[in-house]
Amino acid sequence: MADVEFRGRAGGGVFGGLFVVTLLVAGWVVCQGAERLNVVLIVGDDLGYGDLGCYGSAVNETPHIDALAAEGVRFTDFHSAGPMCTPTRAAMLTGLYQQRFGPQFDGALSGVHDRDTGLPPEAVTVADWLKPAGYATACMGKWHLGYQAPWLPPDQGFDEWRGLSAGDGDHHTHIDRWGREDWWHGHELKMEKGYAADLLTRHSIDFMERHRDEPFFLYLPHLLIHFPWQGPDDPPHRQKGGDYGDDKWGIIPDPAHVSTHIKAMVEALDRSVGEIVAALDRLGLRERTVVIFTSDNGGYLTYGAKFRDISSNGPLRGQKGQVYEGGHRVPMIVSWPGHIAPSVTDELGHSADLLPTLIALTGSEPSEEMETDGVDLSPLLLRGEALPERKLFWRLGPRRAARSGPWKYCLTKPKGKPELYHLGNDLGETTNLAEAEPDRVRELANAWEAWEAEVNAYAKERYGAE
Repeated sequence: MADVEFRGRAGGGVFGGLFVVTLLVAGWVVCQGAERLNVVLIVGDDLGYGDLGCYGSAVNETPHIDALAAEGVRFTDFHSAGPMCTPTRAAMLTGLYQQRFGPQFDGALSGVHDRDTGLPPEAVTVADWLKPAGYATACMGKWHLGYQAPWLPPDQGFDEWRGLSAGDGDHHTHIDRWGREDWWHGHELKMEKGYAADLLTRHSIDFMERHRDEPFFLYLPHLLIHFPWQGPDDPPHRQKGGDYGDDKWGIIPDPAHVSTHIKAMVEALDRSVGEIVAALDRLGLRERTVVIFTSDNGGYLTYGAKFRDISSNGPLRGQKGQVYEGGHRVPMIVSWPGHIAPSVTDELGHSADLLPTLIALTGSEPSEEMETDGVDLSPLLLRGEALPERKLFWRLGPRRAARSGPWKYCLTKPKGKPELYHLGNDLGETTNLAEAEPDRVRELANAWEAWEAEVNAYAKERYGAE
């Protein structure tokens, strides 16, 4: 057994102040060299809670992801740190609420207004922690945490990076919505021909093959299923020098039924997962590799005045960009054959949990004290132990939400009425219980205010954020 110490912050909600958690890690971590645990973290983009077969889709065929779920732990109550791309990526990689880096991380970093900012270089990512422990590290895919150095993956602990910096790019031409080329190899633009998911899968497999004899961390944040809504057989749309700010969705002949394009994209994502797992099997690495699959936020159901029938969030209310469950309750699957028994869990999970969990599973003891807002999921994954009770918080501009047990508090407008839902009885958030439970509303509203004050103070002190 190995003891790994993390220092968490009050935002995690388990304790009232700064806290220390000691993790007892399974004996696997004492192994060295090539026998150490590999990590493959695959992230879908805008993938809705109901877009996969194992989460109830009767439309999309996802046999490879479904198989991953059948042999691992499938979460039914896992949440992205934000209902948009950038926020969740910041929290997932650092183990901290994204608001600790400043209010600009509430939403997506703009390719126009945020080109001279990004995830602070001082922030410590999973790759930063694993690299000194002897891990080869790679990011193959969408970054969206900065558009130029020093805010790119090679500046954040990743040995290799292939993919795009922006939040969206044409899946075929790799042109962003402002008409710029956006396909990188390390710090250099290096355009390639091919469908983005196919290229990222190929580069991922090449990385695993080259590092099969040493431990590796592969972060594969796909662009699928973000717009432009283009399946592999849909036509390219964007060309260099164009302006697609008002035409960013791709070529959609029937805007009332976008789901045909989404189906092709979801199934392309599933094929990529299948190819990654097949490569691990072929390389003899599957039983010493934990594969994690999740999404950065919920799916779009509608967009603007005309786009309809897009993604699916199953029984959940709301969509991407909202603090209702459809905006941030996402698929989460963890598979490690021979070590993690197949199960379905309703334990409450969060994007910030990934960093402490991966540090614990790999036994990569931090060389210094580590702060985290997350909790280590490994006792649940390895031994089926319940997670500690805690509160979770969301903020997207004026929109806010707080969760404690089955109770969820929302405020969706600056001067709107508070909303309170019991998710155990009302997963679809249809019955507002705020008037019947004023004390509970007050408790969660006060907890959210205290959390916001704490993360804002942290951001100001550490990064000068206002």
